[in-house]
Amino acid sequence: MRPMVDHEQVCVLIPTYDEAETIGDVVSSFREQGFENVLVVDGDSNDGTQEIARDAGARVVQQSGQGQGNMKGQAVREGLQISDAPVVLMLDGDWTYRAEDAEAMLEPIFSGQADHVIGNRFADMEPGAVTRLNTVGNRVINRGFRLIHGHDYVDILSGYRALTREAIERVSLTEDGFGIETELAVECVKHNVRTEVVPIRYRNRPDDSETNLHPFKDGAIIILTLYRMAKTNNPLFYFGSVGIASTLAGVGLGAYVAYEWIVRSISHEVIAVVGSFAILFGVQLLMFGVLSDMMVTVNREQTRRLEELAERLSEGGPPSRSSFDGGGSSDTGSDRPNSRTVESTSDPGVVEAADSTDED
Repeated sequence: MRPMVDHEQVCVLIPTYDEAETIGDVVSSFREQGFENVLVVDGDSNDGTQEIARDAGARVVQQSGQGQGNMKGQAVREGLQISDAPVVLMLDGDWTYRAEDAEAMLEPIFSGQADHVIGNRFADMEPGAVTRLNTVGNRVINRGFRLIHGHDYVDILSGYRALTREAIERVSLTEDGFGIETELAVECVKHNVRTEVVPIRYRNRPDDSETNLHPFKDGAIIILTLYRMAKTNNPLFYFGSVGIASTLAGVGLGAYVAYEWIVRSISHEVIAVVGSFAILFGVQLLMFGVLSDMMVTVNREQTRRLEELAERLSEGGPPSRSSFDGGGSSDTGSDRPNSRTVESTSDPGVVEAADSTDED
């Protein structure tokens, strides 16, 4: 039996910028599904988006500060701060996401299985909804996320998200632009937020609706965001990748100098010095990456134990011995958050956390 979704506890958050052609239909469709709390955060549109959204029944707030225009991330952050609802359902205002999928998006939250839900657009996508260039870019970014952060969220760039208030308070968002989805996925991994991926229907944009996404510019921003956030979530990759590149460059320069000296009896002192420096720099970065990774691992383990202790104290039960000394078989295992996809429960990246139990 599917859990009952309480619509009164849900705020539908829609960041917009010049979405006059579609925002009315989007707001109306969610109100028809029973969602009365619809919040539109608009980036100072000049095509009547605000008036249309307000007439359709939404609460409209104009985006403030430097995040005006198509700065989606700033609008999302502001909307999450304005809303005090226990659950926030976030989506774009371009009519590509369906209100009919809201129940599926919210089900894992109201059943207590997740605090963050991602709608997988690739599960049921209308032909032509995403260009070939964007499809390739999505694959690269999703594989990069899986490689760097060790989780397969299938579609980390999806704009259809559901978040509990607890998850919102745990993550720290700073991105202003389209990197907000990537940052949100990384933050959920970093802070052990339970995440699920559910299939949704992704529609074509109406012909009169223009996208605010610039594939090359925004794609580069997303990739840089993904790499930059590896500094605190996977420092071994962050520093190690640069270290390996520097070491290989130094070895290449050294090989060239050796070849020139042996075969042509020409010495390249400057190149040799640069190559030696590159090797030393690369090795130091690798060592720093290993040490940083050890520190992050220890910090995650301590954070996990403190969270377990706080949960036990809030429930009125005594803290387990493992909260202090790490004993007990239930405390061994990965420090990654619980995550799974609805399509498959055998995903090797899925890790289920086990609760410690006291022995009599």
